[in-house]
Amino acid sequence: MADNVAPPVVVVTGASGLLGRAVYAALVNTGKFTVVGTSFTRGGSDGRLKKLDVTDRAALRGFFAEWRPAAVIHCAAERRPDVAQKNKEAAHILNVTAAGWTAAECRALGAWFCYISTDYVFDGTQPPYEVEAQPTPINYYGKPIRPGTPLTRRGDLAGQSKWEGEQACMSNNADATIFRVPLLYGNVEFDDESAVNCLLPIVKNPTKIVVMDDYQIRYPTNCDDAAKAIVQLVSKSVFEKDKAVKGIYHFCGKEKMTKYEMCQVIGSVLGVGIAHLQPLREIPKEALTSRPYNAHLSNRRIEEEAGIKIDCVPFKSWWEMYLAVDKK
Repeated sequence: MADNVAPPVVVVTGASGLLGRAVYAALVNTGKFTVVGTSFTRGGSDGRLKKLDVTDRAALRGFFAEWRPAAVIHCAAERRPDVAQKNKEAAHILNVTAAGWTAAECRALGAWFCYISTDYVFDGTQPPYEVEAQPTPINYYGKPIRPGTPLTRRGDLAGQSKWEGEQACMSNNADATIFRVPLLYGNVEFDDESAVNCLLPIVKNPTKIVVMDDYQIRYPTNCDDAAKAIVQLVSKSVFEKDKAVKGIYHFCGKEKMTKYEMCQVIGSVLGVGIAHLQPLREIPKEALTSRPYNAHLSNRRIEEEAGIKIDCVPFKSWWEMYLAVDKK
């Protein structure tokens, strides 16, 4: 890039969250972009993030008019299925309405737009899922439930949520990119920030008996690996306009595990037993939120069409590195 040419601006919404932080850092590390991260509830420990309420359309429009980004990665979301289930209206505004507004602003500016979505748009009955597969979500996070739906049928009917967020983005911006990821883990600010990292204190506490899911198949994916793939999509779309990507892409780790098996790995790295964990090998009868049995995302399109190699850190290796640092 010529010295007298300003680097293109890339905005990362929700840059204080688990994936948002990883995407922000990965973009900064390239040295190719002016990276602007936004947050609403958490400003970041170093104060570099800009406060932005993406559910305030006027504020959103003013922010984009000021920064005029070349690309936007929309990580801002209510990503917790149980929380989305409890507060459907707030989840809809953040995951659907605000996402559609952001996609529309990018269309108006000619900026590349990427919406982060989830494997939970699928019901988990017919894996692996290609990008062409029809979403069939079974919980409010993947697709919400109409008010008044009987408890026995909740989760199987149409509504709003991440799937509808995808639709809102595509209807407001035909060139939008949808980037679906599964269960994420990584360098957290607190253990409960990730549904994987939250297993660490459970494994470390042998005094508390815990029933642990050994039924649902997951593909834990490190947020740094997902962020690297997103950076490659951004670079291709910003610097090689004729190769700009759009449409749906999946990024998924390659190791198949239940949460109980994840605990086994964490326990082995710590050198502790997990006899206090009781494996549950059937669907939880009283679960607040239905979850898909196996929503394995196929990486075929991102590898073959976008040319991105799926190179994921082994689950056990990452925990060995992470816990070694934690012990220092």
